[in-house]
Amino acid sequence: MLDHLITGATVVDGTGAAARVADVGIKDGRVAVVAPGVTQESRTSEDAHGLVLAPGFVDPHTHYDAQLFWDPYATPSLNHGVTTVAGGNCGFTLAPLNPARPEDADYTRRMMSKVEGMSLVALEEGAPWSWRSFGEYLDALEGRIAVNAGFMVGHCALRRYVMGADAVGGQPSDEQLQRMVALLHEAMDAGAWGLSTTQSSTHSDGDGAPVASRHARPAELLALARAVGEHEGTQLEAIVAGCLDRFDDAEVDLLVELSAAAGRPLNWNVLTIDAAVPDRVPRQLEPSERARKAGGRIVALTMPILTPMNMSLGTFCALNLIPGWGDVLGLPVPERIARLRDPDVRAELLRRATGEEAGVFRRLAHFDRYVIGDTYSDANAGLAGRVVGDIAAERGQEPFACLVDICANDRLRTVLWPMPTDNDPASWALRARTWEHEDVLLGGSDAGAHLDRMCGAPYTTRFLGDCLRGRRLVGLERAVRMLTDDPATLFGLRERGRVTEGYHADLVLFDPETIAAGAATLVHDLPGDSPRLDSKALGVRAVWVNGVEAIRDDVVTGAVPGRVLRSGRDTRTVATK
Repeated sequence: MLDHLITGATVVDGTGAAARVADVGIKDGRVAVVAPGVTQESRTSEDAHGLVLAPGFVDPHTHYDAQLFWDPYATPSLNHGVTTVAGGNCGFTLAPLNPARPEDADYTRRMMSKVEGMSLVALEEGAPWSWRSFGEYLDALEGRIAVNAGFMVGHCALRRYVMGADAVGGQPSDEQLQRMVALLHEAMDAGAWGLSTTQSSTHSDGDGAPVASRHARPAELLALARAVGEHEGTQLEAIVAGCLDRFDDAEVDLLVELSAAAGRPLNWNVLTIDAAVPDRVPRQLEPSERARKAGGRIVALTMPILTPMNMSLGTFCALNLIPGWGDVLGLPVPERIARLRDPDVRAELLRRATGEEAGVFRRLAHFDRYVIGDTYSDANAGLAGRVVGDIAAERGQEPFACLVDICANDRLRTVLWPMPTDNDPASWALRARTWEHEDVLLGGSDAGAHLDRMCGAPYTTRFLGDCLRGRRLVGLERAVRMLTDDPATLFGLRERGRVTEGYHADLVLFDPETIAAGAATLVHDLPGDSPRLDSKALGVRAVWVNGVEAIRDDVVTGAVPGRVLRSGRDTRTVATK
């Protein structure tokens, strides 16, 4: 007898094959049958005529490492059909922690709060911090999550464990490097998917210092990469400064050498596509071309939507990452306001924001295109929803000066929504062409991070809605494959990513006429009443994880059928040659 039978669904199986109407039976957590007119008895059933049944979506770049402890449903990703998440990215993980230094947990919490925009209160109150080894961290999640989750081990944690405070600014001795490599082996023996690392200039710890892995030299990185290559079903993930704009020659060399040394795929985040910068995509895909010749494989993650960003001059956000801006935006609020109101300071900030050194953050310098969100003073009454350029024209002001005046009236609490500059037809056409590249993969949501400033988790439903009823850049079958089988194949996931008999029953049932994502809204539902951006899933009828219903009509069922996916057992090695 089947556990559940879905009848009359339009099955889009993840392979890219044409959609077909069929019944799908689930038994013991697996897809038991895919065929028309199934007559087997089932404990429960539902009619899915007019609905699409697809594999559960796989998000290749999240930071749910902490959130899963207080939110085992990984919301809103699970609501939007994501049944498998990859965590431990960008060099940052919550484990291992050195038992001889209890203070390292506090350092890690403050680092994660600063670099990944996680609520410090939520980190302190929402996770048990009971583990020491990476394996103990994975065990702490086992059996209590509603999504499938796999994790890289972060280079920063390895360095901190071995080198303590010297991890920031120091170089390991030969013995310390051997210990780091041994720790990495231990983590992968326990199921870590591989190594993640960052060399990005935007990544600083809670003290404002460059995070630990930024101090690593190539020899250290290559030693760790070689260790990854000794384990089945492993990967590399790396962030360098050039990920945000264009790689320099040394970064290209490093990425190629790391993948080749490991003999494993390496993915990086995130490829920004803008027709106004036509040379960016070819440059960013150069490591992929070179890696194939060197025996490696480098995959660029790119988002198929424009992610809404919530910003302000009062909280840490992307504006702080523009060269020179952090010095001003890090000041106490009264002093920050005084500096921002100084015309000379504003002129220098604008010069830095529009210069070549700002890289991809140059897109944030179009202050006339910012939309005013929530306001908090009588002086700003009626401005919510209006465009700064229009307000500035009415007041006879330069847009940045106008924006500063508005924010100063709210003591810098004003919510700002920058309108994207790359929403033109030429940029969307370039995206569609870029998605054709064999080393480009959809993803990069950062779900679980930057919680009160961006909401990338709903990219799956928003993309599908756009493919079905919007720009229609790709057909439904290919769009589903890009969200399911493609990432599952990159990570070597065993029997996931397709609606195929014998595969795990990770499934999403949705209405093709209405699937979409609601507007991002600020909610206060984290531990400590901390805020985050959330988005409703529209048109998603149900989501099953390992054959168990986890979502029904955008509401969690309370079931926790997810599994911690461990390298080797749940992933196979993906060849690079």
